[in-house]
Amino acid sequence: MIASSCGFARLLSQRVLLGHLAVSAALGVIALAPGHAHAAGNAGADVFATECAECHSLKQGKNKKGPSLFAVAGRKAGSIEDFKYSSAMTSSGIVWTADQIDSYVTQPKKAVPGGIMKYDGLPDAKARADLIEYLASVK
Repeated sequence: MIASSCGFARLLSQRVLLGHLAVSAALGVIALAPGHAHAAGNAGADVFATECAECHSLKQGKNKKGPSLFAVAGRKAGSIEDFKYSSAMTSSGIVWTADQIDSYVTQPKKAVPGGIMKYDGLPDAKARADLIEYLASVK
């Protein structure tokens, strides 16, 4: 009786383990798909997830509290047609270069006085550089 119950427990344990491996493998494929914030353990993706994802999407055409940041590098500020920007942002004349993104993410209210983004800024230069590199790859 003990031997058969141990065999059953081992078989059950193996099936549970295989189920967990299958789920893990599926999640790994999803994580590596384009547009997912944690693709391949990217430090910039992690910064985006903690600092930006609550208000911004990386999907084209999907705005949240803030506009989509899909293909933001090189885009004119305030140019997504179906998002309501502040007049300060639309009249800023900014084109989102790496330097402009860095300045804005460092101190948004200084970079665009009168802007309405509710974010105080990211003081960590390395985190900003990682984020900017990551955003440039999302297109």
